[in-house]
Amino acid sequence: MSSLDDYATAKLAGLDDRHLRRALVTTARRDVAVERDGRRLISFSCNDYLGLSCHPALADAARNAIAQYGVGAGASRLVTGNHPLYDALEARLARLKGTAAACVFGSGYLANTGIIPALVGRGDLVLIDELAHACLWSGARLSGATVLPFGHNDLDDLRALLGERRTGHGKTLILTDGVFSMDGDLAPLPALGRLARDYDAWLMADDAHGIGVLGRGRGSTFAAGNAADVPLQMGTLSKAIGAYGGYLCASAPVIELMKNRARTLIYSTALPPPVVAAAIAAIDLIAADPVLAAVPLAKARAFTARAGLPPATSQIVPLIVGTPEAALAAARFLEAEGFLVVPIRPPTVPPGTARLRFAFTARHDDADIARLADLVRTRVVAAA
Repeated sequence: MSSLDDYATAKLAGLDDRHLRRALVTTARRDVAVERDGRRLISFSCNDYLGLSCHPALADAARNAIAQYGVGAGASRLVTGNHPLYDALEARLARLKGTAAACVFGSGYLANTGIIPALVGRGDLVLIDELAHACLWSGARLSGATVLPFGHNDLDDLRALLGERRTGHGKTLILTDGVFSMDGDLAPLPALGRLARDYDAWLMADDAHGIGVLGRGRGSTFAAGNAADVPLQMGTLSKAIGAYGGYLCASAPVIELMKNRARTLIYSTALPPPVVAAAIAAIDLIAADPVLAAVPLAKARAFTARAGLPPATSQIVPLIVGTPEAALAAARFLEAEGFLVVPIRPPTVPPGTARLRFAFTARHDDADIARLADLVRTRVVAAA
């Protein structure tokens, strides 16, 4: 074996020892049902919160785009890839999110690693929620700015950091998830917006798990009713939207700056036309039926009530069991009962907080939710 293979083998053995090794499992998905290892399972691990990835309107839009434009984009948006469908998608995103303009990226990860370095750099300050998504952390570190975490949803800690460090830096950017993907709780965006304004800081919220689900589909910025003061609303098109890609909704000057400075936009091939067309169809469905957005949270609350867990605050419900071994055992038990609930282990979550993460969609059957809740209450929670 080469030294490269020796290194990889040793690292994998270390992961095995700590029950942290991952594996890609072939899984055919259609709506909430999946087929894995020859068995049909009901998945509670998918982020397709409205079931739109399988909606006929999205499939028709994608097929029509393929027939008219082909499959690939051909180049980056600034070369030959700014397809006219992009204009339609960005206009719809801006309208849904209440901003002047929008810019679509190749993925949510590409969005965050492009947006943040385009706004801040050396001599600037980034204050980031300690439980923010990995791509926010990646973008912050790539920027070259001073990066400091604040306690999760801790306004007092953030205020203290702003008081101590704001004047010593040029620009200050505050980063948070709108809905935290592993805990399901919401950021206090209205209060964060006021605090950012008081210190001339810029607030950016990653709404990957909020758009289409909260605030009548408009996302976490609107979860409290009136729009919070969030000048940088970032998110993805791959979860409730049911397609693929990332976006930033902001003012017209900020969006124009992204098109000139965001390296992950400038140097990446554009999204394929059928993907863009599907996202347009999804946003049209959400805008036409805002009541649909409330269904995943209602399903999650029915589950937590029956399972004896704290009331859900979003469509994501965590059940912390502690060790990776316990999380794996709980997932195996539920899979034997016909449910796919993927265990979440470090480094995705902090050590000692391995968990099951339940994701509820508008397409889940109430009877399946009830049976799952009973199993969790009587067998998983009791054993934790």
